[in-house]
Amino acid sequence: MTIQATQRGKEYLETARTLLRAAKTMTDTAIASQLRALADDYQRRADSTSQVDAIKAPRRSAGAE
Repeated sequence: MTIQATQRGKEYLETARTLLRAAKTMTDTAIASQLRALADDYQRRADSTSQVDAIKAPRRSAGAE
C-alpha cells in the first residue's frame, strides 16, 4: 500500500530538508550532527503523520456522507 504524504507530512519533510541543508553548511560537527538527528526526527514524523492521516481520511469522508 502506497501512502501519499499529507499536507502536515509535506511540511515535516520540508523542515527535515531545511535542517539537512543547514547541517551541510556547518563547520561545527557537533551542531551538524544535532541538526541531522533533528532532521531524522522530522522525517519520522512525516512518515507517521502521513500514515495516521491516511488511516483517518476514509473515516472523515464516511462521516461527511
